[in-house]
Amino acid sequence: MDQINNDILNLLRKNGRLSNKEIGKMVHLTGQAVGQRISSMIEDEIIAHFTVSLNYKNRQFIRIFMNNNHFSDVESAINQYHEVDSFYKVSGQACYIVTAHFNQEQLSVFINHISNWARYSVEVVLKDVKDYPK
Repeated sequence: MDQINNDILNLLRKNGRLSNKEIGKMVHLTGQAVGQRISSMIEDEIIAHFTVSLNYKNRQFIRIFMNNNHFSDVESAINQYHEVDSFYKVSGQACYIVTAHFNQEQLSVFINHISNWARYSVEVVLKDVKDYPK
């Protein structure tokens, strides 16, 4: 990964709607060269996927602590919820971390469901304090 690739990634992070041509002007390459670099970063799994960031009213970070070794059951259960935005197996005190956008009723259903296998800790986002480019 060279500095130009880093610059391309930073530009895409700030505005994923930029065209290859627009990025090329900023990094002094042709749009075609930018497209080739992006394709290469996708093939090399540097870029995992392209996404849209949604502004959900409700956001939670849910830490899951397993009571037993039924990991595949928990993983299958959690993956059924379309309100789950990301789901990670982690090291440390928790076994998993879930980021989600449940409303209060949905969160209650989710917690009751995972309580069959695990304890949990729910942190509710009060405010997003990250500065995002305009």
